[in-house]
Amino acid sequence: MGRFLPVGGQAVIEGVMMRSPGRVATAVRRQDGAIVWQEKPFISVTRKVKPLGWPVVRGAVVLIEAMSLGISSLSYAADEAAREPGEAAPAPGEKKTSWFSALVLPLTVAASLVLGFLAFFALPLWLTGLFHLRSSLGFNLVDGVFRLAIFLLYLWGIGRWSEMQRVFEYHGAEHKTIHALEAGVELTPENVQQFSRFHPRCGTSFLLIVMLLSIVVFSLLGKPENWLQRVERFLFIPVIAGVGFEFVRLSAKYSSLRPVAWLIQPGLDLQKLTTREPSMDQLEVAITALKAVWNEETAAMAPDAALAAACEG
Repeated sequence: MGRFLPVGGQAVIEGVMMRSPGRVATAVRRQDGAIVWQEKPFISVTRKVKPLGWPVVRGAVVLIEAMSLGISSLSYAADEAAREPGEAAPAPGEKKTSWFSALVLPLTVAASLVLGFLAFFALPLWLTGLFHLRSSLGFNLVDGVFRLAIFLLYLWGIGRWSEMQRVFEYHGAEHKTIHALEAGVELTPENVQQFSRFHPRCGTSFLLIVMLLSIVVFSLLGKPENWLQRVERFLFIPVIAGVGFEFVRLSAKYSSLRPVAWLIQPGLDLQKLTTREPSMDQLEVAITALKAVWNEETAAMAPDAALAAACEG
């Protein structure tokens, strides 16, 4: 296991977004084969407002930031990946938004949030209600099993979607590149390819932890008797996410310890559904994004950076 570094990332359309304590960058492979990237300074609010950097609290905050950065990176990647060969990129300060960024992306994000609530929260509760269980513990266990089953079915389903294969390959490239940085080797496609495509701070592992923690937390809340109590459960999601965030952070830091390795193994196994082995060209894109955010300045910020808890995409 290499160093524990405050670097996270996310796969996007034909590219990778990388984030360090001080910068965020998105690198994309255009249709003509050229790699373009966009990088900008970004300091997490958890490092600016002390209470927001407290354990558990920071988890929910950083996840919201990650979602915002991810949407912005996806928009940039979609525009660049769709740009025709020979078409010039907009000049600095010139706004040129594609129909994807202006219409399709916002609608897709909104629809995903609604469907996510329905599929992973409302549907399991409805299915569990069909059994008319009297026991609070039994109700919550069945609800949790349904939620976990729907989650696994979802991951399996998108894994069968051919259009997602390249995104999963870039996901694997992101993980391999961060592993290489943590190991301290030179960032070349040949070196990076030797590392695992599974990473303990992956968002897939985080979501699994959240699913399991929700079973425990919801069991403590008892059996919901009406829709108001069911909606109240949803308010606990940020707390559950915050706890899961801290677990992923600590488990990744101490993953070399055998008991911790056992705990994180299910999350690593689950990444077989959300990552694929990348090509050398895809690794080159991930390396470009990482080099854009990791330098001497950001390395110096690493020891006290709240982003050390960041999850991979």
